[in-house]
Amino acid sequence: TRNSWSQIPRWKSKVAMVNVVIWNEFVHEQEDEHVKSIYPKGIHGCIKEFLSDDKSLNIKTATLEEKDHGLSEELLDKTDVLIWWGHKAHKLVEDKIVDRVQQRVLEGMGLLVLHSGHHSKIFKRMMGTTANIRWAERGEMERVWVCNPGHPIAEGLGEYFEIEMTEMYGEPFQVPAPDETVFVSWFEGGEVFRSGLCYKRGNGKIFYFRPGHESYPVYYNKDVQRVIKNSIHWVCPEKTSGLWIDRIAKGIDNMERKDPVQPIEVKGYQVDHNYKK
Repeated sequence: TRNSWSQIPRWKSKVAMVNVVIWNEFVHEQEDEHVKSIYPKGIHGCIKEFLSDDKSLNIKTATLEEKDHGLSEELLDKTDVLIWWGHKAHKLVEDKIVDRVQQRVLEGMGLLVLHSGHHSKIFKRMMGTTANIRWAERGEMERVWVCNPGHPIAEGLGEYFEIEMTEMYGEPFQVPAPDETVFVSWFEGGEVFRSGLCYKRGNGKIFYFRPGHESYPVYYNKDVQRVIKNSIHWVCPEKTSGLWIDRIAKGIDNMERKDPVQPIEVKGYQVDHNYKK
């Protein structure tokens, strides 16, 4: 029996229980019978199922159709790692929820963005770019090469792994240069793509992982599952992470230090910082 989240401190060592939320827009699986036949419980349900083998994870799911898209402030405040999958409904995600997720990433929550999540509002917000790509749906074979076999996300993998049929992504991938590139993909049509990218934003780690598509059973691939499991533990806050609270966003104060660290004489002219229409 899993412990309730209320009993688990937010910032623990990576060997302790990790609170994970899998967010999925959950649109294709309800509208398309082919997609539903592959992921009858939704992509979020499939991911939750294979992650359940890892007893160090407390797993919840959330979808677009829920109130606040299932991402309440209370839930996010207890979340160590947020997994994001979206494709068709990026524009339907409310900006206030994007603000909420961004705030938590900057404070230290890990963010794992999967496949077409590269065009999600939250990923583009964190990148500061369009995150555009070249793409084609031809059912191509993908060979995912491990660029850095010493990286924790690549633990347990060989030199490469293959996905029998999938959507093709191609360069240029319009994102900032990553802190580290863990994977590069080659497709049988000749395209290549940087498919595993690591970033740090504020106190939070972000990992973008390309493999995964609603029309193909990619999330049943054991190597893809291994990468997702490994990346959860990599983006999870470190034991020594301190809380970086966005005091302005939370309405605590405007972060003005009213009393100096040591006594000084106040000089000069102070303007009124409060905006009035």
